[in-house]
Amino acid sequence: MLNQISFPKSKSYRSGSEFEPLKFYLDCLSNSKEFDLLLGYFSSAAINVLSLGFARFIYNEGKMRIIANHILSEKDKAAIIAGKNKDVQIPFDLEDIKSIRDGLDEYGEHFFKCLAYLIANDRIEIKIVKPKSKGIAHYKDGIFRDGNDSLSFHASCNFTAFGLLENAESLNCFLTSDGEASRYKIKEDQIYFDEIFDEKAALLEYLDVDSISTIIKDEFYNGYDLKELLVEEVDLIRKKNEIFSNDLLASYINDLEFELEKMSNKPKFPYVTGAMDYQIEAYNNWVKNGYAGLFAMATGTGKTITALNCVLNLFNQIQTYHFMILVPSVALLNQWESEVLKFNFKNILKVGGGNIWEMAFADYCSNYKYGIKPNLCIIAVNDTFASAKFQKYYKYIAKTFLFIADEAHNLGSNSFVDILQKINPEKRIGLSATPKRVYDPKGTDFLNSFFKDHEPYCYNFSMARALEENRLTNYYYYPKIVQLDSEEQEEYNKISRELLKYFDFENIKFKDNPIVETLLLKRKRIIHKAKGKLSIFKEILKELKDKNKLKYVFAYVPEGFDAYGEESNLLYQFLKEAHRFDPNLKLSSYTAKDANHSDILFEFEKGIINIIFAMKMLDEGVDVPRTEIGIFASSTGNPRQYIQRRGRLLRNHKDKAFATIYDMVVIPRKNDIDPSLYNIERNLLRTELNRVAYFASLAINAKYTINELKDICTIYDLDVNILIQEIKE
Repeated sequence: MLNQISFPKSKSYRSGSEFEPLKFYLDCLSNSKEFDLLLGYFSSAAINVLSLGFARFIYNEGKMRIIANHILSEKDKAAIIAGKNKDVQIPFDLEDIKSIRDGLDEYGEHFFKCLAYLIANDRIEIKIVKPKSKGIAHYKDGIFRDGNDSLSFHASCNFTAFGLLENAESLNCFLTSDGEASRYKIKEDQIYFDEIFDEKAALLEYLDVDSISTIIKDEFYNGYDLKELLVEEVDLIRKKNEIFSNDLLASYINDLEFELEKMSNKPKFPYVTGAMDYQIEAYNNWVKNGYAGLFAMATGTGKTITALNCVLNLFNQIQTYHFMILVPSVALLNQWESEVLKFNFKNILKVGGGNIWEMAFADYCSNYKYGIKPNLCIIAVNDTFASAKFQKYYKYIAKTFLFIADEAHNLGSNSFVDILQKINPEKRIGLSATPKRVYDPKGTDFLNSFFKDHEPYCYNFSMARALEENRLTNYYYYPKIVQLDSEEQEEYNKISRELLKYFDFENIKFKDNPIVETLLLKRKRIIHKAKGKLSIFKEILKELKDKNKLKYVFAYVPEGFDAYGEESNLLYQFLKEAHRFDPNLKLSSYTAKDANHSDILFEFEKGIINIIFAMKMLDEGVDVPRTEIGIFASSTGNPRQYIQRRGRLLRNHKDKAFATIYDMVVIPRKNDIDPSLYNIERNLLRTELNRVAYFASLAINAKYTINELKDICTIYDLDVNILIQEIKE
């Protein structure tokens, strides 16, 4: 901040003194976020000379506005044209301070690309002016702002490398904290600058970039020596080294270099916009809940960023970070690593997924016991986390490491309950689109207890809200009714009659008996693997082809083999059906057996692969924003899977106007309903239609889809509107 700079008492800087004009620019650039510069001559070589300060300025999201006269070097003119035309590739990462410094530090071809890049990204705005009378613009003034304080200055030197390094120059500045006269001066300077920048100055002519005059080496213009605009790289580097090594500046430059190194390693929010309002709200709610809670956030609403923002806020308080992230898959482990690095948390230990971690983790935990506690982020796959090998060490750090569980609903299973009961982290966050475990109230109660939370949870971001706020893509929803064939129906009825023996008609539910679970599983397999799905799948492909939409399609297909013991894997039956339909389609499976998952997703994103066929691999966490069409042929009966899969599909993409979901819903044949099984069928179908009705209610075509469902609901005396109200994500 500007008020932290040690200015000379006189607020005056002179070449050869303790307070060099060069030091003024470095100080102010390092401590401000806006820089307005009203110039005569401008040379980008000055930015190169001040690269240490400019790197911090740009990294801190600083923006610069320049007004300069119409005479520039040819290279600067070319860079301005390229920047204004957005004709430049990304030469550095604006979130990486070392990358910015390196880009601005060498005065060659790459430097001018960096200048063009900053112009293209509106980090540097340049207006070129020329007096309407004879002569040239010859200002040497500027204003720095940090968001709270302002400072204006008047200098004798041009903003060129020559002016900064060669000349004997002076500079006077004025701070808002200096008193009323200084505040008036700064306000007056700002008004004058804005009037010129807004192209309202009557005495000036505003030129387009093509009208800029360029100078040629060793020539003069209107009696002015402009050789200072033609800087040779070798001379510039030599002079910089000479100036920065003198006693007056060397120690100061070393301090700035040290500060830059600290900044390069300091965590920060990765996006210029900062944390969103809802992410700030989630953090505040979490703190109020005693640094514990479940974030029930719809898939695609930024659970990862929301959790890492909590970590960042803690870091900003105590200047250290120690946190554990638990994930269900290797794909998510790598995805989380990428997001953690964006926040600049650099010390990461990956546990599981083939990573070598045991020796490093053992050493870390040993040192931790003795008070040596360097920063660390652990990202662990669930299975490895649960292993005795990991838990042997983790117990030493578990209490003080912030515990973050992605897809936290997985932790309600018996295998995790025993492990989590032995650890007691002081701070904990559970992330899930669906924290409630379906058909497992005991597991749900444990999760609520462990994360010290309960419905509606510490923070809740529903799918309905995400769609309303355009954080997710809106969608069309088409439930496709699949009826069992006669053989399937016969086997289905046989199992249902067995289930009838265990049905509690008074409470309208099944009795607590292990046989019930076995029978339900057998019957679910018939629904799951219904043969009619293949013909419906072919109908959907035809519909998509007619609409010219057979691209960016995800198909979730049933697991395993068909219901009659055929050798053909169900996934490959769907693949084969698609190939028969159109041999020119580019198809790929996405299973645990497939290699190069990232290559598959890359080719899908680029439109090389038309359809990806998955079973469960893409249920949790993997981002595939380009997906436009979802075909759900896998009737698992688990609402969470459908919610996760729908979330995969609804992530925003710049080229996606909306998404489309085709959902296969299997029901018994209308003419084969056994009256004695009516209540059982009604109870089971109700669960399936809860999900379908709720999905329909949020769709673009909600009215049409709900009307389509009414016929099915009428058969079983169900009210579709009541079904919609009953389900909650």
